[in-house]
Formats: sequence, C-alpha cells, structure tokens
Amino acid sequence: MNPPTSNYAQLAGYEIHWMDWGRAGDPVVIAWHGLARTGRDMDELAAHFSARGFRVICPDTLGRGLSQWSRAPDDDYRLSFYARLAAALCDELALARVHWVGTSMGGAIGMVCAGGLIEPSMKPRIASLVLNDNAPQLASAALERIRAYAGQPPAFETVTQLEAFFRTVYKPYGWLSDAQWRRLTETSTRRLPDGRVTPHYDPAMARQFVVHTDDYLLWPHYDAIEAPVLCLRGVDSDLVLPQTLDEMRRRGPGASQRLQIIEVPGCGHAPALNVAEQLDPIEAFVRAAGA
Repeated sequence: MNPPTSNYAQLAGYEIHWMDWGRAGDPVVIAWHGLARTGRDMDELAAHFSARGFRVICPDTLGRGLSQWSRAPDDDYRLSFYARLAAALCDELALARVHWVGTSMGGAIGMVCAGGLIEPSMKPRIASLVLNDNAPQLASAALERIRAYAGQPPAFETVTQLEAFFRTVYKPYGWLSDAQWRRLTETSTRRLPDGRVTPHYDPAMARQFVVHTDDYLLWPHYDAIEAPVLCLRGVDSDLVLPQTLDEMRRRGPGASQRLQIIEVPGCGHAPALNVAEQLDPIEAFVRAAGA
C-alpha cells in the first residue's frame, strides 16, 4: 500500500488541502468529513479502502483543517459552494467516476452533487453515495445544538484539555482507541495568538445556519439522485430521525429500490467509520455499485 500524500491546489479561488491514499488508476472513493471536522477523520476508512484496491481522496473543506478560510463567509460557507469545490477537485484530479462517502455535512455535499441540480457535472460522476448519519431533512433541535457549539469553539491552555473536550462532545462517535482520540485531537488543533489551543476551523463557517437557514433541507436533491444510496444511522442519533428514514424509503432512491439503510449500534451522531463493523458494509455496498 502506498503511503498517503498531502496535497494542495487552487480550487474555486481558494487553496484546498486533501490527503490522497492509494494509487492513480484505482477506483476512487471521495471521503468527505463533517461540519467542524477535517479530512483526517477519514484515515481509518482510507486505510481500509486503499489496502483493498481503491484510491481515497479526503479533502479539508474550505475553512477547516489545512484549507484556506473564506474571504466571504456568508457566500462561501454553504452547500452550493462546497459542491462547486467538489467539482473543481474532480476536475483537478481528472476523476470521471467516484464513490462518495460523506459524514454529516460531507453527506449533504454528496447529496447535492449526486442530485445534479446545482453542479450538473457532478451527477454522472457519482457512482454511489454513502450518507453517514445524514439525510435530506435534519432534526431542528440537533441543528440548533450544532450551530451553538460550532459558532463558538472553546479554547484551552493545553492540547490534553482539548482532547478531553473532544472525548466528551464526540462521545456519540462510538468507540475510538486512545491513539485515535489523540490523532483526532492533534489533526484538528490550532494555536491562538494568546497561546491557547482551539479546534482547527473558521468559526464563521457556522454562519451557514444563520444566512442559509434551509441549506440542509435537501429533498429535491435527494429525489433527483439516480445512484445507489447507503444511509448509515447511529441508533442514538438526534440528527437523523426514524420518521425521516421512513420518508426516504418512500421517495427518490427509496422508491426505486436503490436505497439501503443500516442502523449502527453504540453510536449517535455520527459513527466514526473506524471499525470493521462499519467499514465492511460500506465496502460491500461500494463494490456492488461497481465503477
């Protein structure tokens, strides 16, 4: 297995960072992280797939991780611009067909891309779509909770204290090893001018929930999807409600028997995609979808 490489390119006017796992020419998986996270959350998934003949691309969204921050937060921190970034990334890497695995916000971006209503060039590129605890409609109370903590990230004197915070706020991810908690922390930490440490993202990205209040109401995009869809839901998720899954079964890919749903025990929002019990079903789904 080739070691992953760290890469940067100017996409849609910004420097965007991504990790590239595997070999050029292998079937491609784009693994896109959640709202306040980075592409390094996908390390276990990328290692799993790249060891099995796939190339895995793990971007940092604009304003997260090592990617540049927006110069116009109210315009850029929204799903339509993230889909534009995805199209630019596929153009940059000459990717004609990809399997998309998206956690939370990453799933929403994948849904917008697969529907093709905003970025038509992306629809034929999406061979399959995995939504990790994401759906066309999200619980409003959970969205408010996310908006509240994402817009005001805490700061701590030490990285150890930040890790303790992450272990608490991300407990719904399910089981992570001590080494995985440490890596999650170290790959999503930035130091402030006063020397304290805070999560590695632009707090202005939470403006999405203020300026674009219906950005995550995505039923028209879901209904337009023609690729097969796998939805993973943490059994204890407060974001994806059971009644929303019922609606997904009745329309769009669900109505045409192209939807699979798996409930993931021991997790809320969102499964960490770091254990075989989660990764093996995703791999089986992707392989069944083909190129």
